[in-house]
Amino acid sequence: MKIIKLNATSSTNVYLKDLMLSSAVKDFTVVTAKKQTNGRGQMGTSWNAEDGKNLTFSVLKRFDNFSIDNQFLLSICVSLSVYKTLYDLKVPNLTIKWPNDILSGTSKICGILIENSLSGSKIQTSIIGIGLNVNQIIFNNLLNVSSLKLLLGKSINLEEVLQFLLKDLQEYLFSIENKGAQEFWPIYESRLFRVNKPSTFEDVNGNFIMGFIRGVSSQGKLIVELEDSVIKEYGLKEVKLKY
Repeated sequence: MKIIKLNATSSTNVYLKDLMLSSAVKDFTVVTAKKQTNGRGQMGTSWNAEDGKNLTFSVLKRFDNFSIDNQFLLSICVSLSVYKTLYDLKVPNLTIKWPNDILSGTSKICGILIENSLSGSKIQTSIIGIGLNVNQIIFNNLLNVSSLKLLLGKSINLEEVLQFLLKDLQEYLFSIENKGAQEFWPIYESRLFRVNKPSTFEDVNGNFIMGFIRGVSSQGKLIVELEDSVIKEYGLKEVKLKY
């Protein structure tokens, strides 16, 4: 494993992609940055982190024979690896907010952005970006956000947590390559935020919907049971969970 440590970059995902264009980058190369000037989240959202207080890093994963049909399984494995690290650190009330935000209670502490490069029907490489709130305690006007320091009541060693995260991520990615890791699917579903609880959703037209999260489809869509036991699946841009 090679770890490249930067003081600042626009985005660790972008840095790693640019590096791949100019040189041969080995599997599981890691790029970390104390400061990101243009950190990104799901659907083009920004990821704002106080300089030097948190973990913002990206990991390159190369695949030999991994079907695009299994791309959500990759998201599941990354989510569960982060969940395991935080569980071992005794972070309370952990859940995964579909598709892959990590929450403590109702507060987001970690975001994940996975960008895949394809060759035909296969995923050739994945760049896995992870942003974890560690020692930041002031989030200005952001709602439903927390950090390890706020949750555990003490400062956390960033390097130690990074090593824990990378170790768990390697183990889960090894499983997905060598075992298929289908057994992780029900584990992921059982840890979903608000699974089997009455919840409110907002669709793309601004309409509010009441329903129950029942799981995730093989394509990674959220399975929601609506009124009169109607089952509907929603893609990432089709619905937002309100809480």
